[in-house]
Amino acid sequence: MYNETDQRLATVSSEANWRALTDVNDQHTGERIGADRGLAAFRGSRYVIEKSKNFLNARQSLPELDFRQLDNILLAAAESPGTIPEIVNRRIEAEARLAALMDGFTFCLEKRGEKCAKAITPNEIDEALLKSKNLAERQKLWEVSKQTGPALKKGLAELRDLRNRVASELGYSSYFHLQVADYGMSVAEMMQLMDRTVEDLKPLYEQLHLWTRRRLAERYKQQIPKRIPAHWIGNRWAQEWPGLVEAADLDDLFRGKPPEWIVQQAERFYTSLGMPPLPKSFWEKSDLYQLAPDSKRKKNTHASAWHIDIDKDVRSLMSVIPNFRWFGTSHHELGHIYYYMAYSNPRVPVVLREGANRAFHEAVGDLIGIAARQPSYLRGVGLLPADRKLDATQLLLAEALDAAVVFLPFSAGTMTHFEYELYEKKLPPEQFNKRWWELAARYQGIEPASPRGEQFCDACTKTHIIDDAAQYYDYAMAFLLKFQLHNHITRKILKQDPHDCNYYGNKEAGKWLWDILSLGATTDWRQLIRDRTGEDLSSKAMLDYFQPLMDYLKKENGGQPAAWE
Repeated sequence: MYNETDQRLATVSSEANWRALTDVNDQHTGERIGADRGLAAFRGSRYVIEKSKNFLNARQSLPELDFRQLDNILLAAAESPGTIPEIVNRRIEAEARLAALMDGFTFCLEKRGEKCAKAITPNEIDEALLKSKNLAERQKLWEVSKQTGPALKKGLAELRDLRNRVASELGYSSYFHLQVADYGMSVAEMMQLMDRTVEDLKPLYEQLHLWTRRRLAERYKQQIPKRIPAHWIGNRWAQEWPGLVEAADLDDLFRGKPPEWIVQQAERFYTSLGMPPLPKSFWEKSDLYQLAPDSKRKKNTHASAWHIDIDKDVRSLMSVIPNFRWFGTSHHELGHIYYYMAYSNPRVPVVLREGANRAFHEAVGDLIGIAARQPSYLRGVGLLPADRKLDATQLLLAEALDAAVVFLPFSAGTMTHFEYELYEKKLPPEQFNKRWWELAARYQGIEPASPRGEQFCDACTKTHIIDDAAQYYDYAMAFLLKFQLHNHITRKILKQDPHDCNYYGNKEAGKWLWDILSLGATTDWRQLIRDRTGEDLSSKAMLDYFQPLMDYLKKENGGQPAAWE
């Protein structure tokens, strides 16, 4: 009963959410609220909670598959318990309103009185932050990118309280605790894993930090700072540091390519591994490309993948333009899509049609992101000319800055600790911005260009704080997983160097990966990792991958003290 009913209601909810994000308006926001309330009423009903608890009381006599389904059903119920329907409804409405405000927000570069005289898109902000060498211009653009914060701050404080109240109804200490429970871990265990990850990567990150602040000080003709001013970096949250390694700039490879080719090539990557083509409906129903400048429609600009009916209806929301970043992003997002397709099979009950854990989904997308960066792959598909030589060390440096090492202090450090304090410690709204920048200073060695008071909420500008809350450790764990998976595929299956390998066309690698994906959440994720790679989850594979870079950076930095504190 649960699997059949939940699938139908989830489909209605997903369709409504899809419309709300791809065509932001009041009507679609209202439809999203109504659909989400219907789904929440079922998932959190007293009947579902009581029946599930009764069955779980007989744990010893339950088959493992039944236990895992019931456990997931109760986790879903804890998101919307029917014992407090008025709180659940208020939470759903608050989430929808804040998401609509964020997705439909107009970033204003120039104002005329109270009106915006010149708007700017997030893609345009990102492009300018990547290329501009004028610090005054960069600071203005960076500050414009934070305009959503004040508009969202009060709503986040109210939403936090609603989320915590919902989580406490079934015995969780906070909404953060409820989200961590998906891993079968306590809050303390998750925070210990995140802290251990940051510590493991710290020596390498400090060397990258020193190299970067020296490089940027030279670029902007400034004194070398202890902490890096946020507007010096080509990413709005300093979660990645792009554009610092000119030898790794591969955007020219995509000049003249239509955006459609980017996504089609990502599909060809998967089919070359022996996976099926994307369904025709994917191409008909997805929203893949950047809107025209004069478009009246507004849409969410964060790339995402959707499993609308928990079966065959898979879609992606992107804003693809032909460059190297979107080439990698398209491969990543289709990783989610193929994961959906793999576990949508009769052996996996509907309620277990999800990743082995939430991080597994990101890990698979990021794994293919690594594969998409490989020179052998780029040459094999005709993008990289055979006579164009790439410096392996510079590629590894760019990868660490753009897509790996730099991200861990942000994800496992700043974001995870901010949300931990937001929910578990009930961080007061009047301390949101102060605490955000204290954490950024501690974990990332980043500071704002000028003091940022509590009239701002710079944490609020990160979409996940609003619409994917208390889960950012997923991404940190995914990075550990992806390097562990990549290490196994390259060394044990491809028998190639992990730094220059080619998955393309290797059916054995495709089968190994598909066998993992097709299990969904039917098995314990710890055991799955152990069985498939022979090791427990750790930073080891990632550290091994970047060891050549550590040696290079120490030499480049000339033995100078690397710590910013």
